[in-house]
Amino acid sequence: MTTTSFASIRIITADVTGLVAFYEKITATSADWATDLFAEVRTPAARVAVAGTATLAPFGISLDPAANRSVVVEFLVSDVDAEYDRLKGELDGLDVVQEPTTMPWGNRSLLVRDPDGNLVNLFTPVTEAAQERFGQAG
Repeated sequence: MTTTSFASIRIITADVTGLVAFYEKITATSADWATDLFAEVRTPAARVAVAGTATLAPFGISLDPAANRSVVVEFLVSDVDAEYDRLKGELDGLDVVQEPTTMPWGNRSLLVRDPDGNLVNLFTPVTEAAQERFGQAG
């Protein structure tokens, strides 16, 4: 029997240092650096891997950094409003797309853009139904 578990999302960038610094602030976690072109920010659920464009060259793969228009990187947080206040103080020029707002499906959500323009959603389940979806009811 094979078990598949989500391990990480990898973001390819031209600015590894800048993007890693952003995700370190978002998660309040220090990255683990394998090389100057690859680092991982590890959370209890999964990892955000950040790699430079040169890491794909040996495989003949080419990606267009900072061109994402379809993926949102999401983080479950205990208090999205408190995280918003913290990040406003820690990240100069925080690109806020949507201030904390309670969504129709029961999550309170903050949408920001990382330095490459990728959407990042920090959210807290606030309704009973949303809390049940994330195993927080009770």
